[in-house]
Amino acid sequence: MHGHTTDGGIRFAHADSWAGTGRIELVPRDAREAHESSMLAPHATRSFGAGNRAIAEEPDPFRTCFERDRDRILHASSFRRLAGKTQVFVFPQDHQRTRLTHALEVAQIAVSVARALGLNVALTEAIALGHDCGHGPGGHASEDALSPYVEGGYDHAVWGADVALVSLNLCRETLDGIRNHSWSRPAPATPEGEVVSWADRIAYVCHDFEDAVSTGLVFADHLPDEVRSRCGTTRSAQLRAFITAMIEAARHSGRIGMTGETADALAAFRKFNYDNIYMRQASRDQAQAVIDLLRALVEHFHQHPALMQVAFNHEVGTTGSPEALHQAVTYVGGMTDRFACRQGVALLNYAPERLPRGIDV
Repeated sequence: MHGHTTDGGIRFAHADSWAGTGRIELVPRDAREAHESSMLAPHATRSFGAGNRAIAEEPDPFRTCFERDRDRILHASSFRRLAGKTQVFVFPQDHQRTRLTHALEVAQIAVSVARALGLNVALTEAIALGHDCGHGPGGHASEDALSPYVEGGYDHAVWGADVALVSLNLCRETLDGIRNHSWSRPAPATPEGEVVSWADRIAYVCHDFEDAVSTGLVFADHLPDEVRSRCGTTRSAQLRAFITAMIEAARHSGRIGMTGETADALAAFRKFNYDNIYMRQASRDQAQAVIDLLRALVEHFHQHPALMQVAFNHEVGTTGSPEALHQAVTYVGGMTDRFACRQGVALLNYAPERLPRGIDV
């Protein structure tokens, strides 16, 4: 179908289409920026022109700089590949989270807080969507696997901002929020980045528990009393409690944080997950399998850099060179779980029983 028209000019999707804006004037970016500046909280990050980028660009006529960043991340291959990367369970079942669905849930939580506090929603969403783009296959075990090959260690937050997303020429504020979203990193330079740091923890604590319950690893009544009494036992109740506690903390103090008792409950919740989900023997075995596989792949590509030529479409260094090692880490770190496992079988003759295994195997 080619759509519908009444005069041969503008086409409409439906034969009975009626929708319109009610006016002819457009709303350009600079007018939206001015409105944004007057509506946002005093310390919220303002959009301006093309934004603060490493490579200067012309501003978009309609999108703010942070809306542009959000769109670039959404269409980036490193973001799409999160759909094939472990959140907790390798080869997740239909309803379990992946790194992609985790990023979407972080964005929902962060935007809920940012909107209520009068912060820059577009910047918040851009940071949230991009915050895990530096993650390798197999979850956090990939950081242990790849760290020996990277000066200072492989940190997914830093790698995401400085390697995985660098080609997008994102605004410095967006990259700062991605680089520093982990609590072990320095504080982000913007309040929007601080919101994402909290939203990330809230999201994974709640949804990792829900996924573990669905597999029968834990049960709701196993949660510590302080978690159940303060936050409830369902994801919806827990998210509501944590989001409300952040909004209340900002309302009373003007700072990005969480009220004390609820923050304590979040910490207890997280510890419960570590003790009963992340650090159980099966998880440690899975992590070791990931480490062994990824290191073997890096070593192989380091010695056979021509195998990466198609992926990078540029020189990848000579055999055994530092350049080839950096590209090998970049290549392996960007793989999905299944592709890494297939490469292990195809290139390294890996026996299937040595591969990381899903929860149902």
